[in-house]
Amino acid sequence: MMVDLLKIAPFFSEWKETLIWSCLQGCMGYAIADHNENPTAAQIVVGDFCFYAGMPNADLVKQAAAPIIVPRNLEWCELIEFIWGDRVEKVLRYAIKKEPDVFDAEKLAEYATLVDEKYTLKLIDQEIYDYIIQEDWSKDLCSQFADYHDYRKRGIGVAVIHQGKPVSGASSYTVYNGGIEIEVDTKPEFRRKGLAAACSARLILECLQREFYPSWDAHDLHSVALAEKLGYHMDAPYTVYIKR
Repeated sequence: MMVDLLKIAPFFSEWKETLIWSCLQGCMGYAIADHNENPTAAQIVVGDFCFYAGMPNADLVKQAAAPIIVPRNLEWCELIEFIWGDRVEKVLRYAIKKEPDVFDAEKLAEYATLVDEKYTLKLIDQEIYDYIIQEDWSKDLCSQFADYHDYRKRGIGVAVIHQGKPVSGASSYTVYNGGIEIEVDTKPEFRRKGLAAACSARLILECLQREFYPSWDAHDLHSVALAEKLGYHMDAPYTVYIKR
């Protein structure tokens, strides 16, 4: 069923999640509503996330179309728990404030150079894209784009290269008008070396030069700590449900 995005937009008003904006602006993802002409509830699906808002609707919850389910309020939480039971795990994510003027360019430049000489930073080109899209640890860096041509046109990313191959990266998980949502991933054996901070700092600088806002949403407290190191401030934790 085709959904009139203008009709469901009020359900998601004042919800500061850029993935929602990506859908409502027609950039990425899609929406499902309980009724096309007179909707009372909707699900927005972008990447690995589905967002629920409006009047809680059991049929929509049963159709959860992504592995991470994000409810708008307690009523949606209760319905998700009732329908999905132990098939989902309830966890916290952490919203990060969107503050366009908060970044210290000099400090970010320092972080972007704090990499051992055996590592180099490179913008993601086709060779890097072709590699990371095939690796389990890195594919989410670019997986929401149709192909490299789509990524080159709308996306942006930075990779840490070691012995000719990417080992860490920061990239546009999704895009919306005027900004990106950042995804950061590092190959397990290369973590805790400052690589994520370096490529994230370089990506933020690239975004600021292009007048994109680099939005950040943290999946755990380690991600919060990295965000705060880069200049962001935490907003608040929120509940999500992850399909088992």
